[in-house]
Amino acid sequence: MKSLIVDAVEDKIILKVITKNKSYTNEYLNNRENFDRLAIIIFDFLKSNQFKIADISNILVNHGPGKFSTLRSSIVTCKALSLSNSIDLYGFSREHLENINYNKLLDLLKKGALIRNLIKPKY
Repeated sequence: MKSLIVDAVEDKIILKVITKNKSYTNEYLNNRENFDRLAIIIFDFLKSNQFKIADISNILVNHGPGKFSTLRSSIVTCKALSLSNSIDLYGFSREHLENINYNKLLDLLKKGALIRNLIKPKY
């Protein structure tokens, strides 16, 4: 199982892929230029780490609280990738993270604490 995590609610856009025994992370400035081309950034990130979108089984996107524009952009982009590639989509918030430990999200996912396709943005 390979999970793509998209967290764009702070000053940086954080992309992370977590596999069984390894993780890949990259950060980008959270500015208008980058969230306007978020899908391209995601595909470039996957390609640079030798993944394809077809390799991803789950997408986890931070749904806030945060900036309105970046939340909407990240949620819409992840929803489009999810729908067009039949990938399960999950929302999370900072409340789910302990010290920004994204691996904790996978534990919550396994326990059923994250709800699939239910994303309620918190602005």
